[in-house]
Amino acid sequence: MNLVWWSIEVRDGATPARQWRDAWSRSLLEAAVTHGAHDFIWQAEPFGVVLELGFAETGDWDRFRSLPAVTAAVDAVDPTSIYVYPGLGGGAGAGLPRRSPRPIVEDAAPLPVSPAFILVARLP
Repeated sequence: MNLVWWSIEVRDGATPARQWRDAWSRSLLEAAVTHGAHDFIWQAEPFGVVLELGFAETGDWDRFRSLPAVTAAVDAVDPTSIYVYPGLGGGAGAGLPRRSPRPIVEDAAPLPVSPAFILVARLP
């Protein structure tokens, strides 16, 4: 089953993000499971916490997000410390190197070439 993942990321601020997780975890997870979440993961990160929720359909997320309990949990955090976005959060994909194309430079000088090392053997 392909799930539509959403993340609620709370960063440490005036109060630690883990305190927010402890206060709101039960009501958020109950609301998620009763409104179509098929999977969820709490992640503790160096910067705070991330709740990742997997829904079968985007409409399930929309219904979950509009619940009073979810609105209250989101409103309980300083707006500069919370991020709600589609996809997996935190360090998802951070282990993969970033692939960027090599720069194209026209009319540039050639790269310097080191001379070949010459090995000379001496007889005793």
